[in-house]
Amino acid sequence: MVRRAGPAPAAIVFDVGSTLVREDRYWAAWADWLGVPRHTLSALVGAVVARGQEDVEAIRLVRPGADIRAERRAREAAGRGERLEEADLYPDVRPALGALRALGVRVVVAGNQTERMGELLRALELPVDGVATSAQWGVAKPDPRFFGQVVELAQAAPHETVYVGDYPALDIRPAKAAGLWAAHIRRGPWGHLWARSADAALADWCVDSLTELAGVIEAAHSLG
Repeated sequence: MVRRAGPAPAAIVFDVGSTLVREDRYWAAWADWLGVPRHTLSALVGAVVARGQEDVEAIRLVRPGADIRAERRAREAAGRGERLEEADLYPDVRPALGALRALGVRVVVAGNQTERMGELLRALELPVDGVATSAQWGVAKPDPRFFGQVVELAQAAPHETVYVGDYPALDIRPAKAAGLWAAHIRRGPWGHLWARSADAALADWCVDSLTELAGVIEAAHSLG
């Protein structure tokens, strides 16, 4: 674990997939919709991301030329749209987020997600001060404008704000370029796949759980 010099964070912003939420059921639902074995789609997702492509390109490998937005609308119309349940959260999410808020830190969620996912996250009533998605903002990571929106949501200066995510190229490098602190969480396929990448090495912290991160932030606050 590494920590750069600086003040204790005033705000922490969390990515969603593989940071707060397990994505097993998300991709399983897509596989069922596309009519392919779940393992097949999972393997294709890993393959396209390893090539530096967006994960949704795996869907186009199964269904060439697919309009992803149209497919999402069709799933919703068929009653098979996005879902999010308590069981989809990692076990450390509620305790860690609650502990951070108890320190007086502003805790928010912002990731590359649909507007529907934003609604589902809010419905879970997590111990956070705000939730936003790339679809809501009309701009997605790693675009610098996304991190400009993150700073507004955080209501803190960039050097007082931490962005937490699993995918170094989308989370760590652009967050650091925007002047934020960054924490890389090593879980989920991308967190492990890119854990030793140059982008991951830019992180101010590298942790294996949100419990670990909360402990580090608490220690920083105790030092004042």
